[in-house]
Amino acid sequence: MSQNRNPKYDVVIVGGGAAGLSAAVSLCRSLRSVLVVDAGAPRNRQAAGVHGFLSREGMAPAELLAAGREEVRAHGGELITGKAVSATTGQDGFTVLLQDGRMMDSRRLLIASGFEDQLPEVAGVEERWGRDVLHCPYCHGWEIRHRAIGILATEPSAAQEALLLRQWSHTVTFFQHAMPTPSAEDLEQLNARSVGIIEGQVQSLQIVDDKLTGVALESGRVVPCEALFVSPRPRAQSPFLQSLGLQEENADGVTGQYLKTDASGQTAVPGVWAAGNVTDPSVQLVTAASAGIVTASAINADLVAEDTRHAVDAAKQVTLS
Repeated sequence: MSQNRNPKYDVVIVGGGAAGLSAAVSLCRSLRSVLVVDAGAPRNRQAAGVHGFLSREGMAPAELLAAGREEVRAHGGELITGKAVSATTGQDGFTVLLQDGRMMDSRRLLIASGFEDQLPEVAGVEERWGRDVLHCPYCHGWEIRHRAIGILATEPSAAQEALLLRQWSHTVTFFQHAMPTPSAEDLEQLNARSVGIIEGQVQSLQIVDDKLTGVALESGRVVPCEALFVSPRPRAQSPFLQSLGLQEENADGVTGQYLKTDASGQTAVPGVWAAGNVTDPSVQLVTAASAGIVTASAINADLVAEDTRHAVDAAKQVTLS
């Protein structure tokens, strides 16, 4: 390969989290040439530990990723730090452009880049995110069990989340915040489960000795709270996805949030697969890792089919000559 050509891989994986790294190991074990491009800002980087991942309970997210990267390298895969900004299609696959100008050619693409969380604009929420401002009861409920738990209502599903969190604590407060009054059915259920309902806008969080102790309302009232659950929205707009035609604005100018795939992870663009949070915001770490392996198997099978077609065509040419 001449020096002025882009490096060519069987698969370029954009995103080096649980989905991307698991897919990379699986593809490397299938003797595929693999490059993982990762921007270095995993969604769970603020969390103290990972949960729901058998045998890895409480492990620091950075430690888990470091172990995953080492497994990729041990199987012959390559990893680089960088941000993919666009991809163009060609006769033999794709060319991926990074923000720093580097370019890589690939027969197939796997998008496992997840998304960034857009948090409610309440003073203190971003600073406490991943510590005592949380989003998933199944990820964090055990750690904050029996404490005073609050739910900042920013989505219609907040009332149901409050009922779910009641499983972990007898002291649950529903902060209505900017949402309309819950429906009569929701109110009946919340009251039956002794969930406190607080009207009024939340202004800020009260922090004492580097711990969340309360939620301050615009009225000046402070409600005791040791863990606050919020519903983040994805910062989904991506020039990279848009370059592939995978992310378009609707008539209202709103960008689509998640990629649609089939059961194997294949997107609407031939040769492009996706796995992890970029396809489903509810996917947990272990689920993302599993999705990466499923998708890797599908990609390898697709490459085998292409290799076989090329071999058959070559054999026909030999016969004709």
